[in-house]
Amino acid sequence: MTRPHVNPRLVLAVVAIAVLGVVVWALFLRDEGPRTLTGYVEGERVYLAAPVSGSVAALYVREGERVTAGGRTFLIDPQVQRAQADSAAAAVGAAEARAEDLRKGQREQELAVFDAELHAAQATQREAEAEFGRIEPLVRRGIFAPARLDQVRAARDAARAQTAAVRRRREVATLGARQDAVAQAEQQAAQAAGGLTEANVRLGQLAPLAPGTARVEEIFYRPGEWAAANQPIMALLPDQEVKLVFFVPQAEMALYRPGRTVRFGCDGCASEGTARITWVSPRPEFTPPVLYSKGSRDRLVYRVEALPANAASLNPGLPVDVIPLRAGE
Repeated sequence: MTRPHVNPRLVLAVVAIAVLGVVVWALFLRDEGPRTLTGYVEGERVYLAAPVSGSVAALYVREGERVTAGGRTFLIDPQVQRAQADSAAAAVGAAEARAEDLRKGQREQELAVFDAELHAAQATQREAEAEFGRIEPLVRRGIFAPARLDQVRAARDAARAQTAAVRRRREVATLGARQDAVAQAEQQAAQAAGGLTEANVRLGQLAPLAPGTARVEEIFYRPGEWAAANQPIMALLPDQEVKLVFFVPQAEMALYRPGRTVRFGCDGCASEGTARITWVSPRPEFTPPVLYSKGSRDRLVYRVEALPANAASLNPGLPVDVIPLRAGE
């Protein structure tokens, strides 16, 4: 009995079809396992700099460390700005002293001169009053002519006027300078105080504080190095700037709204994390190339951003798998 002839080409074709089927199953069917939304961690750096040029005097943090809100970061040599602040403080003291001097009037020694003049005028007035008192009855009896009475009356009135004038000058001397002069001095004092505030602000800008709890990502200058004005000295990654970015198919967009919470996992994460959705893109886009797969190619998706509860433990660029929301949750 003769064996049937087997065509080698046919065998090869069958084997090729079987291999192709395995490949298709691996690429397509395996991709349709339990579905998750693919995303990644993104972070926005905050760059700290000083508004003036200077040498870096001190660093209070190291790369990789965490700094709390209001914590010290670095210091630019403050000698020049401190001298300017001291000069502004002296200007404030001088302006306030001048305004106070104008408000309180002349010194006691100057007022003593007016007092002496007032005593002299009062003595002259008493003498004139006494002379008038002696002459007036004699004129009525005809011993002196009426012209004599007119002379002593005029002397008496002049002495009274002199006394009143000196007393008024004495009162004015206690009032201080005119109101407009005092107001001008007070404005100059306020201007000097503003200059001092500005100098203190510039001094404080040489040692900026962390705007929030953050991770020190990178330090660009070391103590002793010269940094130009507004040149970043270090970069921080605040916890509030760490977010999840993932993409939701357009058919499921109704479930994702700002304020809702999603769960996610990542390689190396000790446990499942949660994140609160803060932003949903108003426009769809095709799946980003970095997230292409056989099951998601050419799908329209929406970009969603969420703030994770465990931001301090997540590094930018880390892939994450977000568990999809379901209707009724």
